[in-house]
Amino acid sequence: MIYKAIIFDLDGTLADTLSDIAGSMNRVLKAHQFPLHGVTDYKLLVGRGLDNLVKQALPESARQPGLVSKCLAEMMEDYKENCLVNTRLYYGIKEMLIELVKSDVKLAVFSNKAEPLTHKIVNHLLGDIPFLVVMGARSDLPKKPDPAGALSISKKMAVQPEEMIYMGDSDVDMITATRAGMHAVGVLWGFRTGEELLANGAKALLEKPSDLTDQFFTDS
Repeated sequence: MIYKAIIFDLDGTLADTLSDIAGSMNRVLKAHQFPLHGVTDYKLLVGRGLDNLVKQALPESARQPGLVSKCLAEMMEDYKENCLVNTRLYYGIKEMLIELVKSDVKLAVFSNKAEPLTHKIVNHLLGDIPFLVVMGARSDLPKKPDPAGALSISKKMAVQPEEMIYMGDSDVDMITATRAGMHAVGVLWGFRTGEELLANGAKALLEKPSDLTDQFFTDS
């Protein structure tokens, strides 16, 4: 199969954003005198949007809608100011993307992070990569794992879903890819395990970014 386009997840796939997410959420928790979480604990909380992360980070006894909304607003405000303190690309990502551009592969980013934050991080880290679409969480589309966003990107790119790779690091990404009819590729450098990725539909696992071009685009 010759793949014409790739959709990339952002957090845990292109960029290691965990430290900045954890820092912002922990500052909110500290302000409310709630228990903090270790940075690695956040690996299990990311992936379904910041609203879900905030709810799960709060103690169960504090998950009333009003308090969740207040803490979400505080977390978003903090994260907007601190989302690029420690966030960085994973080793080899930039080189992989450059090779894909040379091979005329169409590229997109799709995250459950709020769209303005998604654009801010992608523009800062990868502003010179010609992504055709950069999409985050929006009010007019449901979040992943609903396939609507991925299928919208497919339509914008004028590429059929079966001709696309969807690459991510979590169960949410693999389920999204499968529901959209795309080739689900999981990465092992992100926030979740290979077992989780395979259990949720991954058709291939990558140990390093260059494995993508080696496995799928060597003849492009």
